[in-house]
Amino acid sequence: MSTLDLHKLLKKYWGFDSFRPKQEEIINSILEKRDTLALLPTGGGKSMCYQIPALASKGVCIVISPLVALMKDQVSQLKKRNIKAIALTGGMRHSEIDIALDNCVYGNIKLLYLSPERLQSEIVLERIQKMNISLVAVDEAHCISQWGYDFRPSYLNIAEIRNLIPKAPILALTATATKEVTADIQKKLNFKNALVLQNSFNRSNLAYMVLEENHKMDRLQKMLTRIKGSSIIYVRSRKRAYELSSELNYIGIKSLYYHAGLSSDERSENQEKWMNNSVRVMVATNAFGMGIDKPDVRLVVHLQNPNSLEAYFQEAGRAGRDGLKSFAVNLYQKSDLETALSRFEENYPSSKEVRLIYQKLANYLQLAIGDGYEQTYDFSIDEFCEHNKLSSEKCLKAFNILEKENHLKFESYNSQLSTLQIIVHASVIINYQTNSTKKSELLQLILRVYPNIFDEPAEIHERKLALQINKDSNYIHKTLGQLSQEKVIDYKPRNNRGSITYISARHESKHLPLAKTHFEERKKLLVGKLKSMNDYTSNSEVCRSRILLDYFDEKNSKDCGICDVCVSKETSTSDFKNKIKEELLKRLKIKPIYISTFVAQYSKLKELVIIEEIKQLLEENILTKNGDKIELNE
Repeated sequence: MSTLDLHKLLKKYWGFDSFRPKQEEIINSILEKRDTLALLPTGGGKSMCYQIPALASKGVCIVISPLVALMKDQVSQLKKRNIKAIALTGGMRHSEIDIALDNCVYGNIKLLYLSPERLQSEIVLERIQKMNISLVAVDEAHCISQWGYDFRPSYLNIAEIRNLIPKAPILALTATATKEVTADIQKKLNFKNALVLQNSFNRSNLAYMVLEENHKMDRLQKMLTRIKGSSIIYVRSRKRAYELSSELNYIGIKSLYYHAGLSSDERSENQEKWMNNSVRVMVATNAFGMGIDKPDVRLVVHLQNPNSLEAYFQEAGRAGRDGLKSFAVNLYQKSDLETALSRFEENYPSSKEVRLIYQKLANYLQLAIGDGYEQTYDFSIDEFCEHNKLSSEKCLKAFNILEKENHLKFESYNSQLSTLQIIVHASVIINYQTNSTKKSELLQLILRVYPNIFDEPAEIHERKLALQINKDSNYIHKTLGQLSQEKVIDYKPRNNRGSITYISARHESKHLPLAKTHFEERKKLLVGKLKSMNDYTSNSEVCRSRILLDYFDEKNSKDCGICDVCVSKETSTSDFKNKIKEELLKRLKIKPIYISTFVAQYSKLKELVIIEEIKQLLEENILTKNGDKIELNE
């Protein structure tokens, strides 16, 4: 396809006049049937690198993603652009999966989204062989590498489908990959005629700041006052997310909180309010952010460090996607770094502890040896840990190890929305007789909002339906339940709990196969990543941006000029000190000033210089001080 035709597709479906850096080169590589690894920074437009080739080619593009919420969001966005797309998500019945796959074989579906676990399903593998596959896109491709920070064994299944569709090229995409991970991705995906295309990870508009701060809340309040616009504050625990959000609201800064323990309705509602700027600040655990495309985030703050530079780079990179000046700030105390290492060591489970947790899980679910294969169970990790008096952090790490060994899969919450399909003929709905006019009103609303409701199940938001007829969500649940009992609709309410899926039948715990690599090599790797994060935090000599770029093997970069290290070097010059002194004396000639008011206009890095200049002027008897107020001596 010509360059002109690609630009026409871009304009027709997305309304853009030009591609972002490297996008067109990646697209052309795929259209030339070359296996391609695309390394683009967070917000670099990875999804368009496979969506455009899918539209430009005959057949179906398979998109493999680990994130159900992201798959569903992309399918929703594509449908709004009149692009045919389907996602195979958890909770779908066999008949629904069958219909969706038939649409890919015989219909005009352009993109099929599925998780790597789906590639173990016989029905999926069987239908893939019947499809005309134009491309396989692997999102979050670093997950395939043992060297990656988020290794997932299910990704290793991806290479197996190459035997079924040998002519289809593979496009692997990630925003975080070191040299080792880059090589491992290509090896694990059996790349042939490979090409690695990388856009610089440099974010020239993003100021990385690391500030040692004993009074984090005071500093946070000052930053949120000075830096206007949307913000994300990352914390490590659900409890702290709630507490901090409450503290911010108390001092007049509108905020909400987000973590995996909230119900689906609460998460959706809080995220929507933040996305549409009804609130400025989202206080969140690392459950928030992946797939969130909000361009105008001006500030991302970490009150506790993540466990790796890869995770930090992803989270910090959610600021300033629109290219405007933005800030990624770490607030830390020296004790935080020691605590992070000791907490990791303490909560990394031994082989014996993993087996014990596996046994307790089977007891909790009342699961016999040999049972459970490919079965999914409703599950609350909080209730499980409380019942068994287990550390939730250690339990999560044990589940992570069990997942990497292909024993089970843990989902902290069920992101599946409620589904609804009308199962009677349209004439029945038109002539539907009921004593309740509200039922008829709700059915008519459903027909308007979901026009294809007769043909396929629709994912619905009960709360949005309720608002349109001035009722609450409980009323919608109840009415839809009644219509379902009357066999007018097939209604499957969503479940807000998490889930455990057994990938293999339950073993006797003492014979549970566990590779030593998880308890030696893997732990050593993860400790090394945590130490790299701590080294980044404690560094005060080298430009922050250069450290991050060097970590991702982008060598010989230049100082950014806007991080805390670069700014500190600038503020230590005599020119800067003289400039501050001149500004201070100029203001004092007009009237006395309060020190706290004056320094509040500046960042913490400049505050320190200002305080030193004020001390010097006081010692030289140029100024006098009364409490917080200073004035010129006459």
